[in-house]
Amino acid sequence: MKPPKPAGAAEEPPDPGTARSLPELIECLRALKIWAGDPSFEAITRRVNARWRADGRPDDELARRGTVVDCFKNSRRRINTDLVLAVVQAMHDETGYLAHWRQALRVSLAETTAAAQVRVLDHLPDDVPAFIGRDAETAHLRRLATMSVGAETGGGPVVCVLAGMAGIGKTQLAVHICQLLVAEGRVDTTFFVDLRGFHADPGQPPAEPAAVLDGFLRLLGVSGHEIPHGLAARAALFRARLAGRRALVVLDNAASAEQVRPLLPDGRTLTLVTSRRRLAELDPEQHLDLDLFTATEAEQLLVRSVPGVTVGADPSAHQRVALRCGHLPLALSVVAGQMAARPGWTVTDHADRLDERHQHRRLDTGVEIALHLSYQNLPEQRQTLLRRMAGHPGPDLDVHACAALLDTDPDSAGAHLRQLGAEYLVQQPVAGRYKLHDLVGAYAGERAWEEDRPADRRAALTRLFDHYLFTAATAMDALYPAERHRRPVLPSPIPVGLLLDDPKAALHWLDAERMTLVAVCRYAARNDWPEHAVRLAGILSSYLDNGGYPADTLTVHTEARHAAGLLGDGTAEANALTNVAVAYCHQGDFAQASGCLEAALPLFRRADDLRGEARVLGNLGVVQSMAGQHETSATYHLQALDRFIRIEDRVGEANTLANLSEVNVRLERPEAAIEQLQRALAIFRDLRHGGGEATALNNLGDAYVLLGRYADAVRHYELALTLFRELGERYGECCVLNGLGEALGGQQHRAEAIAHHTEALALATEIGRPEQQARARAALARLTGPVH
Repeated sequence: MKPPKPAGAAEEPPDPGTARSLPELIECLRALKIWAGDPSFEAITRRVNARWRADGRPDDELARRGTVVDCFKNSRRRINTDLVLAVVQAMHDETGYLAHWRQALRVSLAETTAAAQVRVLDHLPDDVPAFIGRDAETAHLRRLATMSVGAETGGGPVVCVLAGMAGIGKTQLAVHICQLLVAEGRVDTTFFVDLRGFHADPGQPPAEPAAVLDGFLRLLGVSGHEIPHGLAARAALFRARLAGRRALVVLDNAASAEQVRPLLPDGRTLTLVTSRRRLAELDPEQHLDLDLFTATEAEQLLVRSVPGVTVGADPSAHQRVALRCGHLPLALSVVAGQMAARPGWTVTDHADRLDERHQHRRLDTGVEIALHLSYQNLPEQRQTLLRRMAGHPGPDLDVHACAALLDTDPDSAGAHLRQLGAEYLVQQPVAGRYKLHDLVGAYAGERAWEEDRPADRRAALTRLFDHYLFTAATAMDALYPAERHRRPVLPSPIPVGLLLDDPKAALHWLDAERMTLVAVCRYAARNDWPEHAVRLAGILSSYLDNGGYPADTLTVHTEARHAAGLLGDGTAEANALTNVAVAYCHQGDFAQASGCLEAALPLFRRADDLRGEARVLGNLGVVQSMAGQHETSATYHLQALDRFIRIEDRVGEANTLANLSEVNVRLERPEAAIEQLQRALAIFRDLRHGGGEATALNNLGDAYVLLGRYADAVRHYELALTLFRELGERYGECCVLNGLGEALGGQQHRAEAIAHHTEALALATEIGRPEQQARARAALARLTGPVH
């Protein structure tokens, strides 16, 4: 379906493999349109729909001209990959070329996955100690709280947008009023999230609403594997989980109404949205436009912040300082920090210095003047730390990461951070984690490019990436000791400053650093640290998979594949492909999963890597089983089992036995399944692998039900239920509850069976598992009649 090209057009179509970001890929699509003879959007739409109709797609899922046009807009942050591939095919229907586009989409869309990295809090940041002014705004917000969370009856959702320029104090006002409401006991649930609507770092794009909802739901007790994939489903579950609560939600630094709308709760809730835009299209019930401080408010902030600093010779010194800061709260806070750091200076001295700096440096804004003066007065080590923090690729960092950047010990780094915090140059969004305000980060980044040698910046980032790599390895060894042999081998270790020998401490560190680790992996792959990217992705694989983070899994392993290509390492590329396939499988995309696995298998065989080959074969077995091809699945699992046994990989052997037993249960071969599960159970117990043990016990229960050995089934289900509940694995708990209901029904314990299936149905509905819902409804229908 290749139309004639115009005269002078290139012989070959544009190569999508050169694109490293979504805008670049869209430019490539635009170039393809020109190469293909510049067909009209109507013609492209007709070709796409003709093929989709031939494939059996219903009319309500066909493409519209407007959505096709959207594919070519280079301002887009998100894109419909299926439609883009169909558009490419409509302009150049060649199998190999389409394969290049599929891979390019995976790589380029990793750019957008940074939007899935967002830290959601179930508490508020600290209030500022010297909050002043905003009396009218505070009173208005109190009235809104009375209408929503404070109403005795009939309270409903209230949304208010606090709009204003950068540094105007929007977040401070939101946090201040919310802290007052919490202290007064008006709310019982609180959420705070920075939506990064106007972040200075292009590596930190605005947060995706789906990722924010993922965080909200986890804080509400929903595990990663239970969170639905779609944005609408997540929003609905979020609102359902908040039903009956008095909730306070702060959506800080919002980019657009589109970003905010899915995050708005129902019920007795107050939502405060801060933004540099008014977000009129959001149509909130209330708007507050924040202006600069008045002269009186600005002077009051200075006086209250540094009450011990004398005025000096000029009685109008406070007024002069406030005027030079432009009455901007952020600039005033930074200058107040300077005053506190210079004992012996009067307010007049500071006013004179600000005037001199303005005249000689010609700095236009109060923020520029304040930041320049603060920076110039810092000791060299603190200047360096500020510049290094501006280059950190993640959303925030802890004292150990700061120590790595500065090449010092954590105690010294902590002392520097405390001083920078005292001067309002560093913020703590969460206790123990540090970040720069956007304006401070932009200034510090400029100073880094002006003052640092590229070699020094690279050395600092290499130390940082080494810190994350070795600390993540230490955490994973504590969390999954039985899988140590499966993780990448690291070079000579560096000292790890954190004690992570306890699984709970290890998991806490990984959870706290997850967004940063994913950002580091992505940055390392794209900025000439490919070995760090490959190793970090391999180390994090089990944590991300077991934690239910499919977007992060796709990001790190897609980047690892790209990095492996740079290194020319076929085995590393095969490992990345296998891990990407696992993520696709969890998302139900079996075609993509199979494609990745089939690409990985020859790479492992070429390297004579039996463990990698076994992993691919086992995962092909899982994919075939989930697609209903059970005989084919059993063949793959048997091949995988043979290889795991040959290399004495006991974890792989036990997992494969458990997977094979599940296939045999579906094929109604319970005797074979029981023999395999007993072998797997013995290995899991020997390795102290609780999750594997619980799965094996549950599968044994299923096999005994098929044999009619209901007492044996109940005994194994009850052991599995205890383990799953201890592990917090609610999907496993749901499967066991249904199994128990079936076993108890077989024993004619009708009332108990109904109770277990009813509990399973409620849990399956809550966590969004339709197959377990159907299982429970079918059982209840047999026991009591149809359930709706």
